[in-house]
Amino acid sequence: MNNETHTIDGVTLHLSHPDTLDINWVGQADLISQLLASWHVIDEKDIPLNPRLLGKPGVGKTTLAYAAAKKISREIYIFQATMDTRPEDLLVTPVISSVQEIKYVASSLVTAMIRGGVCILDEGNRMSEKSWASLAPLLDNRRYIESIIAGVKIKAHPDFRFCATMNDDASTFEIPEYIDSRVQPKIYIDFPDAEDEKLILKENLPFVKEEILSYVVRFLQRAHLKDERYTARDGINIARFASKLISSVKLDRKNALKSSIEKILSPEALIYAD
Repeated sequence: MNNETHTIDGVTLHLSHPDTLDINWVGQADLISQLLASWHVIDEKDIPLNPRLLGKPGVGKTTLAYAAAKKISREIYIFQATMDTRPEDLLVTPVISSVQEIKYVASSLVTAMIRGGVCILDEGNRMSEKSWASLAPLLDNRRYIESIIAGVKIKAHPDFRFCATMNDDASTFEIPEYIDSRVQPKIYIDFPDAEDEKLILKENLPFVKEEILSYVVRFLQRAHLKDERYTARDGINIARFASKLISSVKLDRKNALKSSIEKILSPEALIYAD
């Protein structure tokens, strides 16, 4: 557990660690600009917006948010939302210490609020309305949350920024209307073009041969034209597995790639292969 603490109205909160990831955003620079603009403050009476990144699973929503946060040199905290996320998970959780005392642990979101970092709420459309409701005062001009468990009101640092990612396939829960209006603007991430997709694969797989990356890009671009839900993440896995098959099983390149596509996706996906 992080040893750093923060005290509010006599209640000591134990803070979370920031996330440190070795990832970079490649291509589509306009998306970074849109995200940074939504966080920008132009007057002392202005407040930052709470953007929502929308797109198919695997198009890089979390990577985009992380890269934008790095550009403004903030600590980054990622909270993974699930169907089981409770309000106390989002805010403050009580735990029993080794000496049988109750400790209050601030979530990654609340830690970001206190320290002036960026919180990325990942896959926010998996959360229930009850959990979203606990964030309502944070996402408007009040900029605070109330922890019933710890009995404190926590105000967000002026440097705190928020971003939610959501898949456009199907929401586990519908976002309530009063939250929908608070999580704006909507920034859509679509499939990259061939040049950007090649750059993404190279960024993630600098050790994979050029001809394998080119093959995978051609495969993905054909699939994109048919609106298949195959993404660069799938392409990275295909190229990585194919390279392993070539190296360890000694398959030739063509058969390794086709086998990889079949195992990573499905036999039906082979219609987009060379």
